[in-house]
Amino acid sequence: MSLAVLYSRALAGMQAPLVTVEAHLANGLPAFTIVGLPEAEVKEAKDRVRAALQTSNFEFPMRRITVNLAPADLPKESGRYDLPIALGILAASGQLPTKNLDQYEFAGELALTGEVRPVRGMLALICGAIRDRRAFIVPQANAAEAALPGGVRVFPARTLLDVCAHLAGRVPLEEFTAAPVALEQAYPEWLDVKGQMQAKRALEIAAAGAHSLLLVGPPGSGKTMLAMRLSGILPPMCDAEALESAAVQSLGSAGFDVANWRRRPFRAPHHTASGVALVGGGSLPRPGEISMAMHGVLFLDELPEFERHVLEVLREPLESGRICVSRAARQAEFPARFQLVAAMNPCPCGYSGHFSGRCRCTPDQIARYRARISGPLLDRIDMQIEVPAVSPQDLARDAGGESSATVRARVSAARERQLQRQSKPNSQLGTREIDLHCAVTDSGAALLQQAIARLGLSARGYHRCLKLARTIADLAGECAIAPGNIAEAIQYRRVQHLAG
Repeated sequence: MSLAVLYSRALAGMQAPLVTVEAHLANGLPAFTIVGLPEAEVKEAKDRVRAALQTSNFEFPMRRITVNLAPADLPKESGRYDLPIALGILAASGQLPTKNLDQYEFAGELALTGEVRPVRGMLALICGAIRDRRAFIVPQANAAEAALPGGVRVFPARTLLDVCAHLAGRVPLEEFTAAPVALEQAYPEWLDVKGQMQAKRALEIAAAGAHSLLLVGPPGSGKTMLAMRLSGILPPMCDAEALESAAVQSLGSAGFDVANWRRRPFRAPHHTASGVALVGGGSLPRPGEISMAMHGVLFLDELPEFERHVLEVLREPLESGRICVSRAARQAEFPARFQLVAAMNPCPCGYSGHFSGRCRCTPDQIARYRARISGPLLDRIDMQIEVPAVSPQDLARDAGGESSATVRARVSAARERQLQRQSKPNSQLGTREIDLHCAVTDSGAALLQQAIARLGLSARGYHRCLKLARTIADLAGECAIAPGNIAEAIQYRRVQHLAG
């Protein structure tokens, strides 16, 4: 038979469309052509496949070989097509039986020795294969990752010879059935933070309702220390959250480490990061830091040091929970349901309001510094609190507080109330859902009206105060929002003057 048909998968954002690999051998001068909109790494498969076949003691056909990757208008990248291309050539040349090829999908890069190397995005590829109910032959190094979703038979292979022996029925590959083990994840301990009771209270509320948070304080006040401990008090990830987070991370250049299964991501890009680094991009779009923090924490330290146009890219995903990367020829959509924690100094030197009195910044300098963060972005951050400096004497007197496990238990209980009531955290409530679940008394409404008048709250700020108050009530185990909950929520929206 001079024609063989196999199946693989491409990556288009979070989607993994099916790719049909057609290998055809014809008479004529020896040639090897790959068509179907292949990128450079796919075109280079010709040399890898030829060497892998020869070192595995197969005959490389000296005929006119054409490999078509269909559909032709879908860009093909990565070395994942090496394995199906090699198998297609063997099947088309009669060196491999073709009767069972339609029952499998294949992905793997070939070394010149015939070894099958791991590929990026395996988790997304497997999720696509589940819908078509085919088994998947994967590189051995990708087996644990490929088995995470369940619902598909995964056969890990070490070499091209192993795959051929399996398809020929001589030495079957062993199906990988190991279930993912949720390891006890080690996070920075809450007990390490001394003092800063208001900031710790704010972080607990942020964790309970999945709210965004801005910490403003002088150097050494503990802003970074607090932010790094937010992941440790968030509720444990459910199966759907863990799978979605892992699938996004598998698309990154480093892939997904199975040891991080159910671990909340913590991403902290440097302030020199570009807008593309945050939202994702490239000729074939990949996720950025916003999406890599899916169901975890995105920490932006030294917020005013980021370029202003870079910070503005946060506005849409903070509202919608997704990011659409558009290019001239294609676009890709990535999830972006993350918790933003930002930190900044109160002035250029950092010591405005410090007990040492060392700040010499003029009001104009402070205003220009704070104006680097736009008002629309600040308005989208749920909580904005000041983190004052802690003196050495206060640190010495602090006898410690609660552990991460204790705080996490309260946060998990509050989050469970939200999921039972509305199937989502309070921060994700829409306008109609706010009216339904965040009703306030007349005295609470009067407090909010005063806040609108004195603090200049926008309609968005008004709704965010209501959602914060709902979270505070959930932490207290209360069904109704009390005026005290409203008053506390307003306190977390009082740094509006930062907009300059």
